[in-house]
Amino acid sequence: MYKYETHLHTSPVSACARASVRDTVQFYKDMGYDGIFITNHFLPMIGEDKSYEERIEYFCSDYEEAVKIGKELGIKVFFGLETGYGGADFLVYGLDKEWFLQHPQIPQMRKSEELALYMENGALVVHAHPFRDDSYIDHIRLFPKRVHGVEVINANRTEFINEMARQYAENYRLLPFAGSDNHVAHHQKKLAGMQSAEPIMDEQDFVTRVKNGELEIFFTERE
Repeated sequence: MYKYETHLHTSPVSACARASVRDTVQFYKDMGYDGIFITNHFLPMIGEDKSYEERIEYFCSDYEEAVKIGKELGIKVFFGLETGYGGADFLVYGLDKEWFLQHPQIPQMRKSEELALYMENGALVVHAHPFRDDSYIDHIRLFPKRVHGVEVINANRTEFINEMARQYAENYRLLPFAGSDNHVAHHQKKLAGMQSAEPIMDEQDFVTRVKNGELEIFFTERE
């Protein structure tokens, strides 16, 4: 089976990440993965004086570096993102840098409108760790009509949180999905993602096959 990491963050674009782009790509190459999705936090804060275009360029910089390293090491690198609102986070796949440059209205949109825009343009939208409960999260927000799927396994979340996500996905008939939410490269001990009997060709191929239910969830623990 071909294994794909669907949820990871790299430094410096994601301020919460503790691993460089090279260390992250090298880790997944060493682990035998066929590919990874770089899903850094969308529109990172790099200064209020920066234009939308400058913020997009910066956001894409880790991904573009990862593509070069991936070609060097022999592992595929795909584009994705994680967009958030009040503790609710969403993984988006199937769009690209040029598409985002053509939509400068996104920062001013309500989250429900933003997610609908992605879906209308063919993207796959997945609610990441929907039942995460931390001190900075005022309350849990669900958007069942604005997502295709739910991250029912997040390697960094508890069994209870993942089980709540699984029930949510089943009750609303949303696609089950999995990812590691890796911020630390080789220090990550629990891994989750999607696997396929055939290699993924590109982002659109991934989107189509996930929507068609052709990929399977996997979860592993390292010693």
